[in-house]
Parts: sequence; C-alpha cells; structure tokens
Amino acid sequence: MLGATFPLGMVAGFTVGGAMVQRASPARLVLAGLSLIAAGSHGFALGMDLVVFAASRLVMGVGSGCLWLGITFAALAAWPGQEYRCVSRIYAAYSAGGLLGPLLGAIHGVRGPFAAYLTLVLLAVVPALMLRLPSGVGAFSADRGALRSPGFRAAAVAIVVAVLSLGMFEGVLPLHFGTKLDQSRIGVLYAATSVVVAVAGVVAARWRPRRVLLVSTVLVVAGFAVAGASSVVPVWIAALALAGAGIGLANTGGTGVLVDAVPAPRIVTAMVLWSQLGILGYLFAPLLGGPVADAFGYGAVAVIVAVTALGTAAMLVRGDRA
Repeated sequence: MLGATFPLGMVAGFTVGGAMVQRASPARLVLAGLSLIAAGSHGFALGMDLVVFAASRLVMGVGSGCLWLGITFAALAAWPGQEYRCVSRIYAAYSAGGLLGPLLGAIHGVRGPFAAYLTLVLLAVVPALMLRLPSGVGAFSADRGALRSPGFRAAAVAIVVAVLSLGMFEGVLPLHFGTKLDQSRIGVLYAATSVVVAVAGVVAARWRPRRVLLVSTVLVVAGFAVAGASSVVPVWIAALALAGAGIGLANTGGTGVLVDAVPAPRIVTAMVLWSQLGILGYLFAPLLGGPVADAFGYGAVAVIVAVTALGTAAMLVRGDRA
C-alpha cells in the first residue's frame, strides 16, 4: 500500500501539471515538481511514522508527475520539429537514473537513502533555475479531439505495455531471482539492465516509431517468457537484456507515435492521459503479475505482457489502415 501511493500521486501530478503548463512555462513546472519531491523526501529523512511515510510518498508522486510533464514540455518547446529524437535522449537519462536507485538503497536504514536522494534533488534545482526556453506560455493547449485518433490509441496501448513490463520487472521478477541471487547481486543485475534500456531508448530514434514498437513487443514478451521459465542465472542475464531492450524501444516508440499523431501545440490532453495510462500500468503490474506467478509460475507472467503487446500490434495495424 505504501508503494502504491507513489503512482497514485503521479496520476494526480499529471493532471496538475497539464493544467499548469497551459498557464506557466515548463521551467516553472520543473521547479514545482522538484520542490514537491524535496518536501516528500524530508518526510522520509525526518519522519518515523508509517502515516508520515505514506503522505510523503504521495507528495513525491505528485511532484514526480509535475516534473515528468515539465521535462516533456520543455523538450517540446526547445526542439520543435525534433521532438521524437530529443525525447528519446531524455528517456535514456531517465533510464540511467535507474542505476542510482539500487546504489542509494544500499545505504543503511530509511533516513540515509532519502537524505542522499534529497541532496540529488536539491542539486537538480540549479540547472532547472538556469533553464532558458522560448516563450512557452499559452503555446500548449488542450484538445479532447486528439484522443479519438488511431495514433493516440496505439501510443496509449504501447506505453501501457512498456510501463506494465517495467512494473513486472521491478515488482514480480525479483522474487524469482531471489531464489538464486542475494539482494546486492539482484541490484547489480537491475543496474546493468538499466544501461540496456537507456541505450535502446536512444538507438530507437533512428527508426520509424511504429516499426520500433513492433520490434519491442517481440523482445519484451520473449525476455519475460525466458526469464520466468528458467532458473539459470546466465539465462536470466540474457533474458533481461532482451526485455530491457524491448522496454527501451517501447518507451521511445510510444512517444514517437504520440508525437506523430497529435501536433505539439494541441498535445496537453493527450500527453496527460497517455502518461496517466502508463503509470496505471505500473500500478497494476504487481497486482496482476503476483497472483499469476503464484498460481501458474513466473513463466506465465509473459502471458500478461503478450496480451497487452498484441493490443499494441492490433492498434498499429488499424492505424495504418486508417
């Protein structure tokens, strides 16, 4: 329940960020997100009660949602016409952040990791204050009509696949890996996979987003199927390389399909809903994957990923016909 408060806060943060970006610059939205994340980090660094932790994690979720949209719209404002390529680089940095998570978590206790994280957040305020963008106030508007386009639907299903897979990867498979690996080795394995995700996210921008998505579905399903069915560590490493590459491709490809389908000046509604659907995939991944793995084995987790991946393929084909 404590873990679930963060994605729930992100859903609210996307709504707040979508409203704010139409009235203020993306740079201010970035600073607002960092401020909320810092406030939540203080709760973990100074608090001692589970209620305080839950409230702090909720605040951090809201801040993370604002920060994500602030970064996204800052990219759209800074690089008009180059959105697909530039956002893919941001995804790579996002994935590289996954390298630091296990390292911070290795610090003893609760206060230590969050105090270290708070330090990083405060350091991030400096470049955010120096961010200079073209005048973006009023440059982005909401358009519900964009939600009816086949491209938006394909992008929505794609981001659900990507983030659902990430949620399965982080929330379900560690229990499987724990049968052969201790916590530090699992952390190293996940940090290495983050590198694969980052590289795949950058490389994906070289190809058409629809083709990238189709390739990503194959890699993700294959990776999860092999990782879940095997109990051999070298096979796990190879399987996570496949799954990580697929997740990186899906992140970038889903963004590319969205940017192609909806013009940037009218993308606020589509971007907010697209982001919310993605984080809901992260929320529901362990809720679905845990019982399935418990009942049918970890190999069956790939079935859940495969069903959503087939939805992406169907939406892409339908969009091409339209």
